[in-house]
Amino acid sequence: MLPDARTRRLIASRFTRPGDRYYILGKLASDPVYGATARAIAGRRMPLLDIGCGLGILGHYLHACDVLDGYRGLDSDEAKIARGRIAARDADLGHQLELHEDDATTPQPMRGHVALLDVLHYLPRERQPDLLRYALDHLADDGVLVLRTVLRDGSWRFRATVWEERFIKAVGWIPGGAQHFPCAEEIRQALEPHGITVAFQPMYGRTPYNSWLMTASKKPM
Repeated sequence: MLPDARTRRLIASRFTRPGDRYYILGKLASDPVYGATARAIAGRRMPLLDIGCGLGILGHYLHACDVLDGYRGLDSDEAKIARGRIAARDADLGHQLELHEDDATTPQPMRGHVALLDVLHYLPRERQPDLLRYALDHLADDGVLVLRTVLRDGSWRFRATVWEERFIKAVGWIPGGAQHFPCAEEIRQALEPHGITVAFQPMYGRTPYNSWLMTASKKPM
């Protein structure tokens, strides 16, 4: 059962900054990727490595869904990690939701599920296969890799996304901005030679943007 409005408010209340609370409430209420991730890993209880975790919202959500046996979030943003740690600690979840200031180059002491949500297209094209291989290195035999990214397909949604990303870069929300929008074939070429089964589905939510959810596993899902 996915978290209801009361649980979403509880998760948001764990964060001390009003801006974080409003942001989390909006994300949990409107962004379908959290529920999609919970459904993708349901029935396969194991830890999850969240690459580019930000505040660790996904960990709180999946814990509320009771589909995890541990969560390890990585992000290079020191301030977000610090705030996420405080929220997990104050909710008495510090031993279950671990957040670390780190990037996706350092091996982690775990294998399980792996999440890469809205991260890939912020890397240059030549680094994206390396990040996907890093994710595979931490994927358990029965684990699920959940990736959301913008796909380059020439659609009107893709063009709208390009303009949105230019705005994000201009206002400094994400320094550097988007570097390369992969097409589906680029992702398949990086994963399928390793015996990974890949599936894509649109994940637009209530936006005009060209977001897609990819799930991949070494075993049939």
